[in-house]
Amino acid sequence: MPILRAAGKGAKWAGGYGMAGAKAGARATRRGAGWVADRGEELWDKVPVEEIGESIGEFVEEARDRISDTVESELDDLRKAIKRQRRKLGI
Repeated sequence: MPILRAAGKGAKWAGGYGMAGAKAGARATRRGAGWVADRGEELWDKVPVEEIGESIGEFVEEARDRISDTVESELDDLRKAIKRQRRKLGI
């Protein structure tokens, strides 16, 4: 029984502090949401949308070029391998 009483007291203590933490979190969330609502448009105006778009475009173009180079190289290797096999078979 003493163990059960101690466990119950511990659970009650944890529940009380958990509830206090949840209330503090809710207050902080409300403050944060209010701050974003007040300053959100101002902050969004500071986001460099054009620079981000250009940067992503450059990355995509570079990736496309690398993929194209890799595919061309693999096709060349495959053609060479086919020629070797055809010579080996006497075709």
